[in-house]
Amino acid sequence: MHYLTAALALWLGLSFCAQAAEPITLGLNYPRTGSYKEEGLAQMRGALLAIDEINAAGGVLGRPLRLSSKDTASRPAKAVKNVEKLSAEGAAMLFGGSSSAVAIASGKRAAELGLLYFGTLTYSNDTTGKDGHRYMFRECNSAWMSARVLGQYLNKTLPDKRYFYITSDYTWGHTTESSLRQTTNSVDVAIHPGLKVKFPGAHLADYQDVLTQAAASNAEVLALVLFGEDLVRAMRIAKDLGLTERMQVVAPNLTQSIVEQAGPGLMEGVVGTEPWTWRVPALEKSARGEAFVKTFSERYAMYPSSSAASAYSIVYQWADAAKRANSLESEALIKALEGHRYQLLKGQQEWRAFDHQNVQTVYAVKVKPREEVLKDPLKQDYFEIVGRLEGAEAAPSLAEWQAERKAAGQPLTLQ
Repeated sequence: MHYLTAALALWLGLSFCAQAAEPITLGLNYPRTGSYKEEGLAQMRGALLAIDEINAAGGVLGRPLRLSSKDTASRPAKAVKNVEKLSAEGAAMLFGGSSSAVAIASGKRAAELGLLYFGTLTYSNDTTGKDGHRYMFRECNSAWMSARVLGQYLNKTLPDKRYFYITSDYTWGHTTESSLRQTTNSVDVAIHPGLKVKFPGAHLADYQDVLTQAAASNAEVLALVLFGEDLVRAMRIAKDLGLTERMQVVAPNLTQSIVEQAGPGLMEGVVGTEPWTWRVPALEKSARGEAFVKTFSERYAMYPSSSAASAYSIVYQWADAAKRANSLESEALIKALEGHRYQLLKGQQEWRAFDHQNVQTVYAVKVKPREEVLKDPLKQDYFEIVGRLEGAEAAPSLAEWQAERKAAGQPLTLQ
């Protein structure tokens, strides 16, 4: 009987250990194909690095992490189905983006399933604005935050210029154009015209058409509210039409991947914004950020982009919240995240409680001349930081956020 009891105790102990060591699944809902696939690949790289580091340090609550990923192709309907599949796999939380329409649709379905959703690259104001809810946390900045730092720079260097807008026809494009028009005093469409381009699925002929109309205008600033491969295609046509020589090109949200795809020669002088570049940790004196740049560069033979940094930060922030809450339950994690301030890859950041927007410094950047880029060992020193705005100044206030929610018929608190 004694041996039976001991054997049973041993079996129970082993079963408990096996259960405790069961991996925690994190679900990455990202574009592996489509116009934003390079930004998606960067997210994958950042997430995998974070997971490997956390596992090497003992995991989360005694359990290792594993990543399960699904391709959204930047299509909301497909992304929603991915959320359902990842939930069925037992994912503890979901993250991803590159298309705000994807992040918004995915976040809503995740909320219905009781899962937290962290937006990576989702710049639309709507993500944490009129479409915001308790289960959505946005790691990157909003369109309004980009517009404020960009408007500050453009108003100083190019005051009273005529703008021509070419915009992706979906939520990110709409809110980004609207925000930039407000901060650059280019609201009057009679003076500062604009055209929309289908997303996803625009053809080269569509870009040729709108850019030809831009060329026929008297505009001095060409605002390309496009992203990923769509921006690259438009830039090539703009170059052929001579627009890059006679207009200042503005692309509100730039990434390392975009410049790499187009080439620094084509993108030289383009102005936009970034929430993070690999130069930021040194600028902000972030030892942890500099270590991330070094580790990522050694692992992948390239510098980390803002896309990679976003996914990396999300995994770490979720893991930190789980440890502080001693729980994987979404409600406990929401409480742990709301109002939480931290420093990771740059200066001070905060998960703001009332809208779940990550409040952080935003940078205006300008693409360097090709000869300067080529001086760097990895040939990826693309951006000159030409402007900087603290998160508290860039982010909309509570009153502004509530006014937006009220106008959309939404509750004045997250539900």
